[in-house]
Amino acid sequence: MSSKFFLYKSAVVASLAGFLFGFDTVVISGAEQTIQTLWGLDGTLHGLAISMALWGTVLGSLIGGWPAQFFGRRKTLLWIGVLYLTSAFGSALASDVYIFMISRFIGGLGIGISTVAAPMFISEIAPPKYRGRLAGMFQFNIVFGILVAFLSNSLLAGIGENAWRWMLGVEAIPAFIFAVFCLGIPESPRWLIISKKDREGGMSVFRQINPDFTQDELNKLVNEVEATGNKKQVSTRFFSRRLLTPIFLAFFIAFFNQLSGINAILYFAPRIFEMTGLETQAALLQSVGIGVTNLIFTFIGLWLIDRLGRRTLLYIGSFGYIASLGLTAWAFSSQTYGIVPFTIFAFIAAHAIGQGAVIWVFISEIFPNKQRAFGQSLGSFTHWFFAALITLFFPVMADAFAPEIIFGFFCGMMILQLVWVKFFVPETKGVPLEELEREL
Repeated sequence: MSSKFFLYKSAVVASLAGFLFGFDTVVISGAEQTIQTLWGLDGTLHGLAISMALWGTVLGSLIGGWPAQFFGRRKTLLWIGVLYLTSAFGSALASDVYIFMISRFIGGLGIGISTVAAPMFISEIAPPKYRGRLAGMFQFNIVFGILVAFLSNSLLAGIGENAWRWMLGVEAIPAFIFAVFCLGIPESPRWLIISKKDREGGMSVFRQINPDFTQDELNKLVNEVEATGNKKQVSTRFFSRRLLTPIFLAFFIAFFNQLSGINAILYFAPRIFEMTGLETQAALLQSVGIGVTNLIFTFIGLWLIDRLGRRTLLYIGSFGYIASLGLTAWAFSSQTYGIVPFTIFAFIAAHAIGQGAVIWVFISEIFPNKQRAFGQSLGSFTHWFFAALITLFFPVMADAFAPEIIFGFFCGMMILQLVWVKFFVPETKGVPLEELEREL
């Protein structure tokens, strides 16, 4: 029992990086219009200020593979907590838009690195039959963080002119707790064996997370992991023909994730609801509804991911995306505004059960042990690069195009995703990482 507790405790602590990711990403939605008014920002500077965390995330995801590879997954997770803590204080105390942007950028670095280190760490400690749900806890905590951020914003909205500072500053509390908890988790056994050549250290961790294994089974597992790191005949270059398939898969799952419009809707949810005629406070409360929907359907996605598989959930999500985005475009076109909150909630449900539940699990599975850190970094970088672009230009798009055009575009991209899932995505459910390495 204690050994199983060790596995789950380690996975849960690492997944708390996702809580901070979700909270930090969405907390800005309650403050963005106040910030625009306070500092008199035009559409371009406002878009840059709000998207600054995402540009930090782009850089963090691009470089996140390096500390995870050379210093280890555990130390990297610890420093992620420090970055979030710094960002929370800096954003809350910012005296001008430039200090605000620098602070948000630092938080973005934490988000970007967390999307590399946390899913990879969980994937590397989890037995194959639990890998989907354990790695998926990162996504569950993302949406839990999103819900708490929306709820926190709603509760703090009426406390005065500095409410936005409190909205951003409360993140310091979970950031500190996460950093302290990281001191109690082990290092990834696969990283110890392959990067540190510490066979005994890796075996010790494997023994703790696989309490039912015999010594022979442990030796076999460690030998297989060692073998993937000792293939001198195989090129260690990341961009090579050998890795073309996982690179292709990681790029497109991240690309389609953002071209659904998910981050635009999460960041600008109150503004979208105000387009339908809702008052500001009601729009903030509708945003809490997004968080609740996201949490419920992410939980369903995690329950299904090791039962139905990754590919099936992507199918379900694609059909849900197409229906909900298509209806949202029609609602704005026909001025049937009453259904927009429901179609947006349906969109969030489709994302949570499909792409949301699958993306970080899938990317963490498809790369070889030796290149997993840089593969995770590629997928995360792609995800956040397009997230930053969409968030940067969404205020400009909202001024230039009718809402039905914007949602119609996102719907068209999800039709393309459905085609991609049909013809290119393999199933990874229940397959050991070393076996996936041989197959892909």
